[in-house]
Amino acid sequence: MKLIVGLGNPGQEYSATRHNVGFMAVDELAGRWQAAAWRSRFDALVAEHRGTEPVLLVKPQTYMNLSGTAVAALARWYKLKTEDIIVIYDDLDLPVGKLRLRGQGGAGGHRGIESLLVHLGQDTFSRVRIGIGRPPQGWETANYVLGRFAPEEQPLIVEAVGRAADAVEYILRHGLVKAGNVFNK
Repeated sequence: MKLIVGLGNPGQEYSATRHNVGFMAVDELAGRWQAAAWRSRFDALVAEHRGTEPVLLVKPQTYMNLSGTAVAALARWYKLKTEDIIVIYDDLDLPVGKLRLRGQGGAGGHRGIESLLVHLGQDTFSRVRIGIGRPPQGWETANYVLGRFAPEEQPLIVEAVGRAADAVEYILRHGLVKAGNVFNK
């Protein structure tokens, strides 16, 4: 079994914000796979997909900074290793719409990833990072990540969310290293 975790914040007011691209990518996968209905479990919304191997799509409902509590509880319940977890999230250090896959690494200031590292205790989960770009000069980072995409950014993000879903499917079939060789170009 694999956990595919999209990081974001719950609630309609956050649904189309930069910080919620992880949720958007998981929703894309749920639609493609016609995953079972979302249900609440361990402070997360979970949908199941039975492909070659079972996959749980996960949207933590703890808000970004506490995402690790929900993910760690699910990993313990299903007796999964951190290697069985793929996390999709926003990245300020990548231009809008750029994708980057990687394995281990630090949090890079991302509080959702910091929470995962604290609660999972290991840094061996796969990462699919979706670029949201840096805030304009004078903007507070928190206001920027909780803001919506500009109209000219919309097509880039729609494409990036689709490519992130493609990347997850590729990781499931071929592993992270091969997926990185394809999607990190």
